[in-house]
Amino acid sequence: MRKFVYWFIAVVITLVLSIYQRMTGPTHPMKLSIELNGQNYQVKLPRSGVQQDQIVMLKGLPADTKAQLHYRRYPSSDEYTTVDFSLKNTGGEDQQSVLQAALPVQPIAGKLQYYLTVGDKDYLAEDPVQIRFRNDVPAGILIPHILFMFAAMLFAVYTFLLTITRKEYSKWLKITVITLFIGGFILGPLVQHVAFGPWWTGFPFGTDLTDNKTLISFVFFVIALATLKWKYNRWVVCLAVLLMIVIFSIPHSTYGSEYDYSKQQLSTEK
Repeated sequence: MRKFVYWFIAVVITLVLSIYQRMTGPTHPMKLSIELNGQNYQVKLPRSGVQQDQIVMLKGLPADTKAQLHYRRYPSSDEYTTVDFSLKNTGGEDQQSVLQAALPVQPIAGKLQYYLTVGDKDYLAEDPVQIRFRNDVPAGILIPHILFMFAAMLFAVYTFLLTITRKEYSKWLKITVITLFIGGFILGPLVQHVAFGPWWTGFPFGTDLTDNKTLISFVFFVIALATLKWKYNRWVVCLAVLLMIVIFSIPHSTYGSEYDYSKQQLSTEK
């Protein structure tokens, strides 16, 4: 019964952290409230795109709404390009007509920043949305990476609960280290390579916080494993887990690869 409670708590904490990281990440669609004729409409604006023109859709707005999309390369001093939204069929089973405009595809890790004009009002002109383009990552690579990173967090939290209740935890500490290594240093670089080209963009080659936070967390868990026979090891394990929770709360893909338009090459430095 006690093990079930531990696992339940570990799953809840892991789910909360995973959802928080996903919702706050720079690739998660931005929600925007648009006021039109006394009504509020909620739309989602994409912040991540694959190697094709990215369609921005204003779902729910009246068909006769006048709207424009303004975009430019980021970072750059380009003038904004403006295109009109037009009513187009989304296809599929619902055959819904939606206001749409396209953002042109960019080089791998290339970014655009954009804002909207709906009716006679600008939205996000002072703080434009950023969208980064990448290669599409096959589910056969991406899903195992996500599962192993999820499992690493789950096992780490379970190990922490065993530690603070003075139960035997060495087995789960070892499983955590192995799982984190596979998810973060085998599958993680593979995802990075397929999406953007480089295998590793953290220290000492770049500033990608996703890679760096994985590296920092792994180093502390290795220290915890190396000091397993030390009488104060429980405190080292607790520190490693708490540090993992803190740094994995940092939004995913922050300070990642970015295309340098001035040099026309990929940059891993922020």
